[in-house]
Amino acid sequence: MLENRLDDQTLYLFNEGSQSQLYRHFGAQRVDPSRELVRFAVWAPSAQFVSVVGDFNGWDAHRHPMRPLGVSGVHVAAIEGLPPGSLYKYHIETPQVGFSGEKADPVSFGMEVPPKTASVVTDLAYDWHDGEWLSQRQTDGWRSRPISIYEVHLGSWRKHADQTSLSYRELAEQLVAYVQDAGFTHVEFLPVMEHPYYGSWGYQTTSYFAPSRRFGTPQDLMYLIDCLHQANIGVILDWVPSHFATDAFGLGQFDGTHLYEHADPRQGVHPQWHSYLFNYGRNEVRSFLTSSAMYWVDVFHADGLRVDAVSSMLYLNFGREEGEWIPNRYGGRENLEAIQFLRQVNHTVHEAFPGVLMIAEESTAWPQVSGPAADGGLGFDFKWDMGWMHDTLDYMALDPIYRRYHHDSLTFRPMYAMSERFVLPLSHDEVVHGKGSLLGKMAGDRWQKFANLRLLLAYQYAVPGKKLLFMGGEIGQWREWSHDRELDWFLLQEPQHAGILRLVRDLNRRYAGDPAWHAGDHVDGGFQWCDFEDRGGSIISFFRHDGQGGQVLCAFNFTPVPRTHYRLGVSQGGLWQEVLNTDSECYEGSNQGNLGVIAAEHSQWKGRPWRLEVTLPPLGAVFFEPVSAGTD
Repeated sequence: MLENRLDDQTLYLFNEGSQSQLYRHFGAQRVDPSRELVRFAVWAPSAQFVSVVGDFNGWDAHRHPMRPLGVSGVHVAAIEGLPPGSLYKYHIETPQVGFSGEKADPVSFGMEVPPKTASVVTDLAYDWHDGEWLSQRQTDGWRSRPISIYEVHLGSWRKHADQTSLSYRELAEQLVAYVQDAGFTHVEFLPVMEHPYYGSWGYQTTSYFAPSRRFGTPQDLMYLIDCLHQANIGVILDWVPSHFATDAFGLGQFDGTHLYEHADPRQGVHPQWHSYLFNYGRNEVRSFLTSSAMYWVDVFHADGLRVDAVSSMLYLNFGREEGEWIPNRYGGRENLEAIQFLRQVNHTVHEAFPGVLMIAEESTAWPQVSGPAADGGLGFDFKWDMGWMHDTLDYMALDPIYRRYHHDSLTFRPMYAMSERFVLPLSHDEVVHGKGSLLGKMAGDRWQKFANLRLLLAYQYAVPGKKLLFMGGEIGQWREWSHDRELDWFLLQEPQHAGILRLVRDLNRRYAGDPAWHAGDHVDGGFQWCDFEDRGGSIISFFRHDGQGGQVLCAFNFTPVPRTHYRLGVSQGGLWQEVLNTDSECYEGSNQGNLGVIAAEHSQWKGRPWRLEVTLPPLGAVFFEPVSAGTD
């Protein structure tokens, strides 16, 4: 029967490692909806017997046996009369290793709500309304455009009164309007792929093609993404090809052998996460993972994937002591197969979907993470700047009296800022496990904590790089994040918390609307120091340039002492307008500033022909832009 086959080219590409659309061939394919005919295909090369079991045959392993397709390792079967919603698994017997059991479909498009574990025959049809967004995405060139990302855990952004999470469609009603009002350009969702343990936040994935059923159907998630796109908000999905959950129904020892993971625990098990590591040297595993990446972009219209834990993929000794890892064929610690895979998946996604972003969470000094593969890079669009994040948060936690001794934490970053295309993350990882909230990390009394947080956020938006802020940071959450409760939205009734949100709104609008704030992120001349030498005052200042003559002067006072008549050298005379001040009363600051406009004096200062004498507010940031040109 034709419906009981896969074409030879599909199987060849799968076994070769270059099949990037398994989701069109494997899993439960509804090949003839009029007859509710479903074709099943699964890879289980060591199995002697494979069958489809489900609620339609009483979970009887002998009712619907599957047929092996040559030497491909793939087994297929076609079953008529299966409507969407039918539950199924694969019964697999591999006598030579003593294995007999049931497994969920690795390419299942739907799963039961955990803790149930059956795969679900799923209809993925959806009528999209984001064609204009997708067309524009291909030509917009996000690398040079402003990107400010609101990172969201779907289950805990808001909850109902009974503490159940909002559905995808309820989030579409509330989250879209909130993100649009706050001015973020993108949202990034912690993994939406199905995961049995809610407390893993999705990072212990079991289903690489099924969105979590906790919040609704695949179409409900599509609706959420569609609504975000219609509101001109991009969607980035966290994706975890670095490791996977060990649950018995999942990928581990899938056909009784180590199919997706390495057999040797020195390569196949992560000692810290107690999860399986993918075997990137196996062609079919690369096809599986590349297809997963393509699936979320193709079928769910994701605008980018943030690839989790890339460092753990690149280094064979990641998280391991001496003697606990196996060197590569050259004796080194680099995972050569993982490098090949990352280049492959980045190339495949970029070639098929121009404008889609691939972002690496990579915490080491691995070179050219965002460099082209042709030049030895990994081919990502952006890399998270974990060094900036750690240095900055450690600095902001210091009592201001000691900050002068750590001035290099502020001045070091420009030394490497152009080595990669960076995202500056203030992410979920920094507000859990006893680390405290962003507001809680800040030094000082209550007033100083709020001023420091405003200062931190302004500094993040001024420094070259794309921006990412985890939910709760924009309202000054006191408690660290917990996936079991919603954000403390009641805090917005207090003026200081509402002031933080107003500042984030204004930063987003200024950042997106003024090219000087973003256009020079990754080009020489986009950043220029004004003064980095005032260690004693814990003050830095720099210019951002848009390459077309536009500029903004950014000055930061990291002490609670206001500085009046503070001199800043500029290259242009005339009037300079204070366009943003984090100490403004509208953000619940002390309202010390510069009364709107300052005239530059024709007097040389720090190598520049003009100077401004400004007030730097306590624990405050001020931004100036020229509004008229002076003459000699």
